[in-house]
Amino acid sequence: MVSQEQRRRQLAREKFLRQQQRRTAARRKSRARNSVIASVLGVVVIGSVALYTTGVMKDDKKDDKANASADVTPSASATSKAPDPCEKPAEGSVKKLSWKKEPAMTIDTSAKYTMKLATTCGDIDVALKAAAAPHTANSFDFLAGKGFFDHTKCHRLTTNGIYVLQCGDPTGTGTGGPGYTIPDENLKDRSLKGNVYPAGTVAMANTGQKHTGGSQFFLVYQDSQLPPNYTPFGTVSEAGMKVLKKIAAAGENTGGGDGAPNATVVINKATVTKS
Repeated sequence: MVSQEQRRRQLAREKFLRQQQRRTAARRKSRARNSVIASVLGVVVIGSVALYTTGVMKDDKKDDKANASADVTPSASATSKAPDPCEKPAEGSVKKLSWKKEPAMTIDTSAKYTMKLATTCGDIDVALKAAAAPHTANSFDFLAGKGFFDHTKCHRLTTNGIYVLQCGDPTGTGTGGPGYTIPDENLKDRSLKGNVYPAGTVAMANTGQKHTGGSQFFLVYQDSQLPPNYTPFGTVSEAGMKVLKKIAAAGENTGGGDGAPNATVVINKATVTKS
């Protein structure tokens, strides 16, 4: 007999996966259409293509809200927004960067690497699992070195069923990435027991298909039940967990348990250091 709590968690997980798939479908459809338009009209339609892409992203966000599960109990009212616990973002803008293929392997898998996310809400330090997830750690080292994450918003917070803050999208819509994908890794990590990603885990978001990770990642602030399909590549420090919980306590903007965080979470600067 399935309890109401188990059913609620199952619905939340299914919703999470559906949204990932919808976003991927929208991105692929946009890229395919833009490619056709560009090949026919050339550079004259660059402005129109940009407008079309923006429209697709807005539709995707509306679709997510329209499909929010009625079975999920709201954690906070969308109209009773909690005070923003974070500071104003540093001056600067997101870089528009893209690459056609995964960067060459340059990290030392026998060394220790730490990623520091200097956010508007506080610093979040992450110990990277370079030996267990070398492609992922190498990609983050590359992207951070290029300033790819600087000034980007953490665009998603979930507060029901699964408890994660999602970041790493330069567009802030859930559809952006670096232009390349990396393989899944470390899916049998011993920390993943009973299909639970424990609090403090940092893992890759993907489209629901194998080997589709890009730059988006999520930070788990409370144990979350998910299938082991998302590369776990780091662990948040104790101080970083306090920052995550502060962000989570402010809630998300839909009142349905899955939306943009009420807190102004912006990564002012991301760095990866070797020790």
